[in-house]
Amino acid sequence: MRSRVGPRHARRPVSTLLRGIYLPRSMDAAAFAMTTYGIPLLVLATTNSAALTGAAFALEWIPRLGAFAIAGALVDRHGTTTVLRYASAARAVVVLAAALVLSAQADGIGTTVTVMLLAASTGVLTEFSYIAAETAGGVASREAGDRAHRVQSVLLGIDQGATLAGPALAALLLQWAGTAGMLTAIAGFSLLASALAPRRHQRERTGAGESVLQGLRTGWSTLKSLPALGWLVTGVTVSNLAVGLLQAAAPVIVVRQLGHSTADVGLVWSAAAVTSLAAVAACRRAIDRWGLWPVGAVSAAIAAFACLAVSLTHTYSVYLALIAVLMAGEGGLTVVLRTLRSHLIPAQVFGATLSLTILLLLLPYPVAGVLVAAVPPALLGPVITGCAVLQALGLFTSFARLRTTPGLRASFA
Repeated sequence: MRSRVGPRHARRPVSTLLRGIYLPRSMDAAAFAMTTYGIPLLVLATTNSAALTGAAFALEWIPRLGAFAIAGALVDRHGTTTVLRYASAARAVVVLAAALVLSAQADGIGTTVTVMLLAASTGVLTEFSYIAAETAGGVASREAGDRAHRVQSVLLGIDQGATLAGPALAALLLQWAGTAGMLTAIAGFSLLASALAPRRHQRERTGAGESVLQGLRTGWSTLKSLPALGWLVTGVTVSNLAVGLLQAAAPVIVVRQLGHSTADVGLVWSAAAVTSLAAVAACRRAIDRWGLWPVGAVSAAIAAFACLAVSLTHTYSVYLALIAVLMAGEGGLTVVLRTLRSHLIPAQVFGATLSLTILLLLLPYPVAGVLVAAVPPALLGPVITGCAVLQALGLFTSFARLRTTPGLRASFA
């Protein structure tokens, strides 16, 4: 029999990684994936316009960029729990309101305005919850010490698991349950993320009182003082232009050019998530044995090769396979980036620096959306090829600079 050490209301559950980090992260990641991949599909389904689909992708990401600095400052000031709880709840309200509005509207300008506003508003709220969840993961990684890459591998596995299920679920719900079904599912995951947000200790509030501009200056100063992290962020930022372009163009390529359904668009990213999950598991063991630089360099080479090959294919099966290989390489790069970030960024400025690095990493995504909106579908292939060449050059330069960085070749076993 377990003895009582105090009144029932005074006993607090022990915060574990599963309950305190992984479970709320899973719910938020599911809502994130369904929103990111499902909203452009929703726009294509309701407007039948490739240009508006690209514009919606840009509208998802442009407000997110402005939200990062504010989100980082709020997380540093108020803690991860408050930001995650309120941002997730607000996202649920927004998507449910959009579902009600769309069900009452006929196709036309009202529907177009609604889905575009939905893309922008969910983009902002999703990034607030993401920064909060990512900061909580950073705290857990620092507490893990030399095993930080294992925590980051689990977190990335959660993200990739959500990417496995989220796009497929969003596409299937849109095809078989309509707009209301897809948006209701997003709201459900958002409410679960809000309800499961754990109570964390006050030590998470690392930068109380710092303004947004001060947070950006702090993050920039910290990044400049960490050249290894700066070069890696630079390489991945250039790579993300190609990845973002493929994400933004996927509905147009699969539905318009390859003649497949919206469900097949979700299948592409679900298959990519499977290979990415396998890559994350392999990278965790590889980093233990060989260190960060060799794993990152191999991952970069795989991603660059696959992206260059994507623009040359004209069949759905080969396209799906190459996207899967590309995202496997990206998964390895992300494990390396997150591990290096958690090791190098001081705890007292983690929120501000995290926000700045993610802001830089995501700058290419709205550019990718604008490209898809502006370029005729027939010319997307050459544009993808050009971005793939830039990706290869950017990653090669970054890892060439990192080759002699102390500690990156050391094993973590």
